[in-house]
Amino acid sequence: MTQDDQATLLYLVKQVELAVRARLDGVVAAEGLTTIQYTALTVLERHPDLTSAALARHSFVRAQTMGELVAALDARGLIERHPDPRSRRQNLIRLTADGRRVLEALREPVAQLEQRMTAQTSASRVATARAALEAWRDALSAPDD
Repeated sequence: MTQDDQATLLYLVKQVELAVRARLDGVVAAEGLTTIQYTALTVLERHPDLTSAALARHSFVRAQTMGELVAALDARGLIERHPDPRSRRQNLIRLTADGRRVLEALREPVAQLEQRMTAQTSASRVATARAALEAWRDALSAPDD
């Protein structure tokens, strides 16, 4: 295969993303979640008390989509909203005990999915890939000159 025949890095990253998404959809469905809902819950686990707009940014969705998502998660009792003490006009969102229970139930199946993805790769190559992905993310997150 010549270099001209090789897929671009952007294409490969997208292929990995799609494969992960397909597998993750199946894993989180066991708890009645979508992948986007699962992502939002994991964001709240790491960053409690976010506004809906901040949660949308961290979860890679539009604010309108997050509004619908928050309503669904709230209806299931997985999150709760409470007034922001710094701004009466905003609510903050946090996990409930049920939300934490769902994440705990998914922790092992999600870890198994990641292990399956990296099973044919040495620990040092996984570390290198992680470092590269973080660097690429940071490079693309930086403002344009």
